[in-house]
Amino acid sequence: MTTNLQCISPVDGTVYAERPALTADAARAAVAGARRAQPAWSARPLEERTELVLAGVARIGAENDDIVPELAWQMGRPVRYGGEWGGFDERAKHMAGIAAAALGDIEVEDSSRFRRVIRRDPRGLVFVVAPWNYPYMTAINTVAPALIAGNAVILKHATQTLLVGERLAKAFHAAGVPEDVFQNLFLEHDTTLALIRERAFDFVNFTGSVRGGRAIEEAAAGTFTSLGLELGGKDPGYVMEDADLEASVATLMDGAMYNAGQCCCGIERIYVHASHYGAFVDGAVAFAEAYKLGNPLEPDTTLGPMAHRRFAAEARAQVDEAVQAGATAHVRVFPEDDGGTYLSPQVLTDVDHSMRIMRDETFAPVVGIMKVAGDDEALALMNDSDFGLTASLWTADAERAEALGRRVETGTVFMNRADYLDPALCWTGCKLTGKGGGLSEIGYHNLTRPKSFHLKKAAG
Repeated sequence: MTTNLQCISPVDGTVYAERPALTADAARAAVAGARRAQPAWSARPLEERTELVLAGVARIGAENDDIVPELAWQMGRPVRYGGEWGGFDERAKHMAGIAAAALGDIEVEDSSRFRRVIRRDPRGLVFVVAPWNYPYMTAINTVAPALIAGNAVILKHATQTLLVGERLAKAFHAAGVPEDVFQNLFLEHDTTLALIRERAFDFVNFTGSVRGGRAIEEAAAGTFTSLGLELGGKDPGYVMEDADLEASVATLMDGAMYNAGQCCCGIERIYVHASHYGAFVDGAVAFAEAYKLGNPLEPDTTLGPMAHRRFAAEARAQVDEAVQAGATAHVRVFPEDDGGTYLSPQVLTDVDHSMRIMRDETFAPVVGIMKVAGDDEALALMNDSDFGLTASLWTADAERAEALGRRVETGTVFMNRADYLDPALCWTGCKLTGKGGGLSEIGYHNLTRPKSFHLKKAAG
């Protein structure tokens, strides 16, 4: 029996999109087709592969007016924010621009006696399991460099954003990327894990929950398949006594609330020096209260629904537990809060690390704020976490930020900004946030394998 995958829209709870999942045999056939097609794709000149990928990217840009409301229906982001085209285009173009240097040979010797060189070969078949929260940008992080490097790519997108992978594949095929080289497959979880167990892929990149990452790692055990895993987060902000208070409130609160808090590197906990604490909390509450919660298709909506009822339910549970344990909730429940996907933003104080709100990933427009006496206390609290994706430090002193940042257990250290992915820097995490690294030159290294040539020349 064929299983249908359904996207239940957070806007009104209706089935917005539905696609039949492939059977295991059909999925294996798709994998076989990709493997057959990959050598010819890899044999094309790098410049040609790059041009075709950028042409596919441009086609997505031409469709943005249709994509923006489609995303609102699928995952709830308000149309006023214009979708993901800016970051999508920036990341793809950066990776295209550095490809020749990142994939170039490392020449050790080329003398009359020896030629010694390290080359970078494509891994072969790359499997991208993409999330729903930034469905275009997170997918292109791996799809673009993987194809440019000469790999074939199979994309499995989250069911919540069922139409994204389909759009990407159609756009790239229309641009000239062969259909077998880049495939979007509709797969159930069991089929996905079965393929990984069978060593169907040479590299798997997964962005999602810790539980999902564990399932993939367990499926890959013993296959020696290389994995890139970006999992949960609980990213901190720290506001020092010399910080720009107004800028720190605006940036950290936007980082906590944008996209209904459903950002991989969203700010989920904030530590504020005692000298700024009261003013910061007042500013944070005012920032949260200014949101307009509502239908994401309406242009004046600034905060849309959570992508799914269960995500909103988990956030409400964490807030309720914290309040029962002594936390103070500062933001009234909005009239539009329906107890379902439409969730009020919240700012909590009187919190501590015994509460789930300061330890578990919340992934919602909710943030806890604590007062600290200085750097040592803030550092201990920032590092008191199972996760490590980004940390945002606020100070006028760059040397101080860099010195403190070296001691923070995280993948990226920001100073005076937050919630941004710079494609020139490696996107990586530590602890339960995962392993590996995407984008930058290091992203190309992870999507290829080194091959060494040690050539002894005939004596003259």
